Amino acid sequence: MRSLPLALSAAALAVALVPVVPAQATVLPVVQFVKIYYNSPGSPDNGANSSLNGEWAQLKNTTRKAIDLEGWTLRDKTSASDHVYTFGTFTLGAGKTVTVRTGKGTNTSTIRYWGRSGGTFAYIWNQASDTGYIRNPSGKLIDSCSYNSSRVESVNCL
Repeated sequence: MRSLPLALSAAALAVALVPVVPAQATVLPVVQFVKIYYNSPGSPDNGANSSLNGEWAQLKNTTRKAIDLEGWTLRDKTSASDHVYTFGTFTLGAGKTVTVRTGKGTNTSTIRYWGRSGGTFAYIWNQASDTGYIRNPSGKLIDSCSYNSSRVESVNCL
């Protein structure tokens, strides 16, 4: 009878000494979609610049260092070559966001413009379902964000 408590004590000690392995943390992409606003106010319409700029994708640098985005691409699911935005000279600060608007405008440190015009075919993001992709200059997929709803104007990707 005396061996039972001793055996239980030994078993408890063995369990207590088993190393605890933490669950693997989710690794964030270095640049991540925050939001895609795909159903701009007034669309569908004739593709006025104000409406084109009402659709946009917002990206975030999730690191503690600035990232040179020159040569990085943003695109939607279509294979059309004119649905690819390629960053020119641009550095995204540590923890900062940049919004890429579909229409035309003057680029700033927080807003970039795709430069699209030309009516209803100038829109990038489909109003019911689409997927956005961010790729680095070597073409490696860094992040993606999908949506499948025409009942709302945007999707939060975080």
